[in-house]
Amino acid sequence: MRFIFPLSVAAFGTFASLAQAEVPKVVTDIPPVQSLVAQVMGDLGTPTVLLGQNSDPHHYQLKPSQAGALQDAGLIVWIGPRLTPWLERALDGINAQDHALTLLGAPGSHIRQFSGDDPHDHSADLDEDEDHAAHGEDAHDHDAHAAEAMHTDAYTDPHAWLDPDNAKVWVGLIAQDLGKLDPEHAQTYADNAKAAQERITAMDTRIKAQFAPVQDKAFLVYHAAYGYLADHYELNVAGALSPSDATAPGAAHMISLRKEAAANAPAAKIYCAFPEAQHDPKMVDILVDGTPVKLGGALDPSGSTLTYGPGLYEALMQKTADTITTCLSSQD
Repeated sequence: MRFIFPLSVAAFGTFASLAQAEVPKVVTDIPPVQSLVAQVMGDLGTPTVLLGQNSDPHHYQLKPSQAGALQDAGLIVWIGPRLTPWLERALDGINAQDHALTLLGAPGSHIRQFSGDDPHDHSADLDEDEDHAAHGEDAHDHDAHAAEAMHTDAYTDPHAWLDPDNAKVWVGLIAQDLGKLDPEHAQTYADNAKAAQERITAMDTRIKAQFAPVQDKAFLVYHAAYGYLADHYELNVAGALSPSDATAPGAAHMISLRKEAAANAPAAKIYCAFPEAQHDPKMVDILVDGTPVKLGGALDPSGSTLTYGPGLYEALMQKTADTITTCLSSQD
């Protein structure tokens, strides 16, 4: 009998150690964010993504099972309410904002703004703490996130993952938050984030070279989701059928864009127009029909048509670059 108690203590110590080493359950909003979190977590765990395959992040209905996943999550990583208002309502409903990492407006993020008239007319950098966020030098807290998020408003462009510099900042922030929740694996998260930043830098260099020959060629898109991409790679987006996420294509705007497309003036020549994977391509077909503008392949800014996982972010950026350059480079 004297051996039973020491054995029980040893067993309890083993179970306590396992409990301490438990990796947090992470829930993400959209595929690119899930991909970045997956790169940071590595073999330690697989983050859940809420946005269903082939779904539009702006108009999505949360499933009951997904609401349960939110309640069980140790960390929720999302772009913010400007992109997914449906998730904001869910987080408020379960009082989960205190363990959510809001990326849009987080320290070091580059934020741009658009208006209904010109989706590329304003930009603002929130560059404070950029170096420490990108390299993980100092810890941050969610109060800082909330303070930075106050700088976002109805004109904030939420498609910030299309700027690779933001992705590099974010993996650093994700690693910091995971390290706080799971100190035993903090170094692993930090190392994985550094490796992810290096991969993103290499991808960015490659895509910059790919875009360089077509930077001056103007093109049209379905909706104003590509401002970060255009700013970062110095692309010439001439306009969008839908000037903001909350605005449906209007007849007057369509007529105006069609006149620009048909004019084909050398100083303002538009070469291509790109539909979008989650939207009916007929609107873009109508826009370019009878004009010199070539219809390009469908873009997918949220990556919901791709295979979900750690490789999605790079696949999304590369496919976007391939789709745009394939059309523009074929037009003289």
